[in-house]
Amino acid sequence: MSGNRRKPPQGRGRRAAQPPPSSGRRAAQRGGGHTPASNPGDAYGRSEPGAYGGRAAARRAAQGGGRRRAAAAANAQTGRRGRGRAPERKRFIDYPRAGKYGVRRWLPSWKLLTGLCLGGLALLVGLVGIGLLIVQVPNAKAAAQQQKNVYYWDDGTQMVVAGKGDRNRQVVDIKEIPASMQWAVIAAENESFYQDSGVDPMGIVRALGRMAMGGETQSGSTITQQYVKNTYLDQSQTISRKVKELLISIKVDAKMEKKDILAGYLNTGYYGRGAYGIQAAAQAYYGKDAVDLSASQSAFLAATLNGPNLYDPAGGIGSAATKEKNLKRAEARWSWTLDREVAIGRMHKSTRDRIKAEGFPMPREPQKATELKGQIGYLVDLADNYVVSATKDSSHPITKRQLELGGYRIHTTFNKKKIDQMEKTVAQVQKANIDPKARKRDKYVQFGGASVRPSDGAIKAVYGGENAITHFTNNADYTGVQVGSTFKPFVMAAAMRDGVRDPKGPVEQGPDTRTRVSPKSVYDGDNKVKLRDYNGTVWHDKDGKEWHQRNDGDESYGDISLRTAMQHSVNTPFIQLGMDVGLSKVKQASLDAGVNEDSLAKTTPTFSLGTSAPSAIRMASAYGTFAEDGTQTDPYSVTKVERKGVQVYKHTKKTKNAFEPAVAHNVTNMLETVVQKGTGTTAKALGRPAAGKTGTTDDNRSAWFTGYTPQLSTSIGMWRVNDKAKSQRFLSMYGVGGEKQIHGASFPAEIWTKYMKEALEGTPVKSFPPPEPIGEKIYGDGASPDPTHTEPSTDTTPSQDPTEEESPSKEPSDEPSTTPPPSKTSCPPLDPSCDDDDDGGNKPPNGGSDNGGPGGGPGGGPGGDDGDTGDNDDGPGQWWGGPNGRRE
Repeated sequence: MSGNRRKPPQGRGRRAAQPPPSSGRRAAQRGGGHTPASNPGDAYGRSEPGAYGGRAAARRAAQGGGRRRAAAAANAQTGRRGRGRAPERKRFIDYPRAGKYGVRRWLPSWKLLTGLCLGGLALLVGLVGIGLLIVQVPNAKAAAQQQKNVYYWDDGTQMVVAGKGDRNRQVVDIKEIPASMQWAVIAAENESFYQDSGVDPMGIVRALGRMAMGGETQSGSTITQQYVKNTYLDQSQTISRKVKELLISIKVDAKMEKKDILAGYLNTGYYGRGAYGIQAAAQAYYGKDAVDLSASQSAFLAATLNGPNLYDPAGGIGSAATKEKNLKRAEARWSWTLDREVAIGRMHKSTRDRIKAEGFPMPREPQKATELKGQIGYLVDLADNYVVSATKDSSHPITKRQLELGGYRIHTTFNKKKIDQMEKTVAQVQKANIDPKARKRDKYVQFGGASVRPSDGAIKAVYGGENAITHFTNNADYTGVQVGSTFKPFVMAAAMRDGVRDPKGPVEQGPDTRTRVSPKSVYDGDNKVKLRDYNGTVWHDKDGKEWHQRNDGDESYGDISLRTAMQHSVNTPFIQLGMDVGLSKVKQASLDAGVNEDSLAKTTPTFSLGTSAPSAIRMASAYGTFAEDGTQTDPYSVTKVERKGVQVYKHTKKTKNAFEPAVAHNVTNMLETVVQKGTGTTAKALGRPAAGKTGTTDDNRSAWFTGYTPQLSTSIGMWRVNDKAKSQRFLSMYGVGGEKQIHGASFPAEIWTKYMKEALEGTPVKSFPPPEPIGEKIYGDGASPDPTHTEPSTDTTPSQDPTEEESPSKEPSDEPSTTPPPSKTSCPPLDPSCDDDDDGGNKPPNGGSDNGGPGGGPGGGPGGDDGDTGDNDDGPGQWWGGPNGRRE
């Protein structure tokens, strides 16, 4: 082999052993950056034997320098020059990864990922272990203890001790809970209950994630977790509470039998109607013990645990929890629960089919405790609802469930004397005039009323019905009853504040031009005049027909002032005024006064005539805005709430300037005219300055009188409805009390006057501020600007039984109006100093329309009949609505 080896060049020293540099570079290029094994050399083309001083040295160098040569070769392949670098040392955590380049250097290896997962799991197990050692299971009896609330009158004396308390919680053994109830709950909420360890880790992760991201909250996903939440923890939706729930659930599941956990959950769950526990729920919904529940009833009660406010067929709180909506939800959940029981093998298909064929197990109507009889139950409900609403967005909200757990001291605005006076007055008028045994038409007559202090919105009195434990709807609160012509002051307020639009103004090019209106303004009061838009075009209904608005009794009044039109509640001027101002402005004026938007009808033309359905509380409060010089305050019923000696809520007065004083004073002055010489002369018997407005709706389905003094505002309504009927609708009041028809000036005004006289006894007599000049005298479409034109007067001797303004639009033909038409006088149009329009209260019965037109109330109804007008585009009525909102 030595004979074949090239000998190194002769010479002395290291340089003699090196070839010329140029040949070395060429060799490197030809060799692809490395020395062939047959002729080993370094990166510069040097001969290894010569470099290391001999063959033996070369062999040693080959053995010990292999790594360096390999590194050099790698560097040469990547385009690097010079000798190879020493390799990186191994690290415990190889990240970023050695020997990798680009993206691969930053991608963790499977070993690293596995290590991280195992480490995280170990850490989690350790933390859970520590948590289990630290967290102790609380005393269940102390945590689940329930109390009652104490309610106080406005003078600080105790009104009632009420609440659910132990009266409505009875713990029963698992043996007393039918298997059908147990499996209905398991099937609907936690089918793996008997197999899981008490928690669902993935469910907890989802709940924590949603809360951390600000999404919707979720409760515990297993029955054990819900039992822990109900028994040991509060109802807050926080991460800390969720962690406690998780840890306690693990401990509880390890210590307790599954059947005991299930029994505990069924005994602590909230089923609605104040019922905590299955025994109380069985009594509340079906009037029987839990052990006697059928499989069908059990399936329904399991649904109430999912949210009783939304599943109780009797209805709940809020517009989304009406009787109809709740019943629909309850039936669907009941059917689904039965299907789930079949799916998990706990019910035969034939049994399910038989149960469904029998129909939904409708529960009985709610039964209230005897301490809530009379008006007390309505007062407690109003106070509770107000507390929940007022604290909803606070840092410490008080939920309905927390209130029913009890322990609160609730100080209300209710005045015991005024409550008793209103209840007594209604009872007197009802007993003297309403006799269901003698007259069929007297059945189902309802009254509702509320009294509010204008200065701050405090609700001083309500009349919710005859008895809170037999009549469950609070008639002082929202009922869906239209208010008719009592809505017209809001139209007038909008006209004086916002003005009518100029029909020739640059509406398309920019802001419209408006002219504020004076009460002296003149409008056409004739019957069936063409309704026009503000620009003079004739208004057409959805069928393309011209809109001709009727006055009640088809009476015509000629050109009359708005003051006179308000005095006699004439329809045509106010429906046209609403169009001239703009229905959006009229709506805003009512909202600014204090009417809540949910009660407002659609803004069709007859919106101005009172197709909306504000409650008695809201109407009294809104009129109070005029009494308070245009300053509005929302009605309230609770001044403060205390718990364990600590004040947890205090009412703060909040006001806003709804109207300038001049607007409020002029509206008040016009309503004083209504009382002094218009449709509301019954209220003159009050014997002190008062302002008010009557209202009667189409087909005589409701009648109202709302009025105020500077110190107190009160609204009284009357209507007919069978609140026990499955399909409810408001009924006509023709013939009620032996009268041809019921007017706002009859029984409602009588109740208002007698109540206000007693309620204001001892209160100083106070006059309203005089009205300031406001707006301009304008002439509506068709009205004559001729100063010699005379407007009609209905001046007659005051009658002891003044007739209300509205006549039925659908009165039978054999009972025509017998009131003679008004006569003409020599009074100048709208001269407020002229008394020729003083009729002493004996005006024609159809001076104004309170008949509802199309324009349903909340939820698409109720719609009113507009007589000869079209019915526009309303949805179906809420209780009594027919097609397209026309009431039937």
